[in-house]
Amino acid sequence: MRITGLGHAGMFIETLGGSILCDPVIGPSFFGSWFPFPDNRGLDWERFGNADFLYVSHRHRDHFDPALMQRHVPKDIRVLLPEYPTDDLEQDLRRIGYDNIIHTQAGVPLEFGDLKLMITPLRAPSDGPIGDSSLSVDDGTASILNQNDSHPLDLEKLLGFSKPEAYFTQTSGAIWWPMVYDLPHAAKQNFAKLKRDAQNKRAMYYIEKVDAEHVFPMAGPPMFLREELFRYNGFGLEDDSIFTDSRQFLAHMAQERPDQKGYEFVAGTVVEIARGQLSVTQSLYTEAEIDRMYDDKWTYLAEQRDSRQDEIVTEEATRAAVLPPAEMLEAIREWWEPLLRRARTIRNGVGGNVRFRIGELDMVVDFPKAKVREYTGEECIYWYTIPADLVSTNIADHEIDWSNSIFLSMQFEVGRSGKFNEFLTTFLKCLSRDRIEYVENWYAEQSDQTEDAQLGEWVVQRRCPHLRADLTKTGKIEDGVLTCSLHDWKWDLASGKCLTTQGHPIRSHHIEDALFREAVAPV
Repeated sequence: MRITGLGHAGMFIETLGGSILCDPVIGPSFFGSWFPFPDNRGLDWERFGNADFLYVSHRHRDHFDPALMQRHVPKDIRVLLPEYPTDDLEQDLRRIGYDNIIHTQAGVPLEFGDLKLMITPLRAPSDGPIGDSSLSVDDGTASILNQNDSHPLDLEKLLGFSKPEAYFTQTSGAIWWPMVYDLPHAAKQNFAKLKRDAQNKRAMYYIEKVDAEHVFPMAGPPMFLREELFRYNGFGLEDDSIFTDSRQFLAHMAQERPDQKGYEFVAGTVVEIARGQLSVTQSLYTEAEIDRMYDDKWTYLAEQRDSRQDEIVTEEATRAAVLPPAEMLEAIREWWEPLLRRARTIRNGVGGNVRFRIGELDMVVDFPKAKVREYTGEECIYWYTIPADLVSTNIADHEIDWSNSIFLSMQFEVGRSGKFNEFLTTFLKCLSRDRIEYVENWYAEQSDQTEDAQLGEWVVQRRCPHLRADLTKTGKIEDGVLTCSLHDWKWDLASGKCLTTQGHPIRSHHIEDALFREAVAPV
């Protein structure tokens, strides 16, 4: 088996039973903000586009590049479609002409001659754009796991496909926190470090559980080449950003797990595996060039920025004309209010007013009353400032996931009163009837969590209130605070209160309390 890195999360897998093109992206993505690091334009895209299968892991535009596919990937290619609860990704693919679709089943292996593969989707509201997935591949000579950005909960079932020899996984962030928030700079630096530490911890959790002999960090970080975002590359020019590169992560992994074999996996990296033997070579860059990209990163990034502004200008020219404020308000009201009326759990979870300053428009979304109106001085729990051309473009495109467009562009500002509100973010990525109904049903299903488990001196519900991870495997308790290692969410066990965000209480009690209640109970 041969695996060639295509940049970011992209890879080209050649097996005895056929080749698979995975997540090919050149970009720029997210309104011209994200570029793959390092530059991957020099790859032979005609060759890689001529694969037997296409696999797009999820709908995020740093994994799904319609323009690249239109240029280089034939329309008759067989498309391996993850089994998601809504058909948004399928409709995206069909819209650009890809109709030869193989509907896979979650966690069910498929065989094509010597090639055996399995796609394991995640389908919770917090998983990417309502959906993320991993790809397992085995052709009899080697087995690999392309976990990508996904954070699977049932690793036993995933690894039941076969034990991977090579493991490809995200180790860097893909989020806007805390860079765009209205916070003191010292707070941003502190939160950025906490976020990087949490990402490292989560990546190490999976590396230890998968226990593959060979590990390849991938899927980030991006290059930010827009002038106003350039300072947020890597850890940031002022140590207030979150994007750990693969060389930094490999150094961290070497400290935490010294015997683990790890490798850089960038555009042009070629990994060959056969009967337990592995080799790694480079087909696009020299070793010295790669060292310079990492060791003199800011110089490399500045060169990329200075030479690629035309791509940013081209992207900006594709944006829709800015709508007048009254017309924009009416368009959003007609779109969002019917969704808000269907989103009872989300409305209750947000529980207040959210202000949007969009160019000349100043509006508020009243979640408790399911109303969109002009802002008149109401107290708000969140407030956004977003360029009007981005919102006008999303209205013109009827973009149902603002996380997958405006927010990941980082071309906005936000402030909040209190903690992160997952329900608000979920609403802004669920701007369609299908998505709202799915998420409301999903939240309803999570309320039935009857099984408890003992962790140390505490009895807690076994499934994490966030994404239902098994807390007997992912939970750790220190000083009465439970941390789920998958996403670093925390709970005060004495009260059951979530310390990370609003809502999501946990059922918990101390063993001594339970014994006391049993002792005094009437007989």
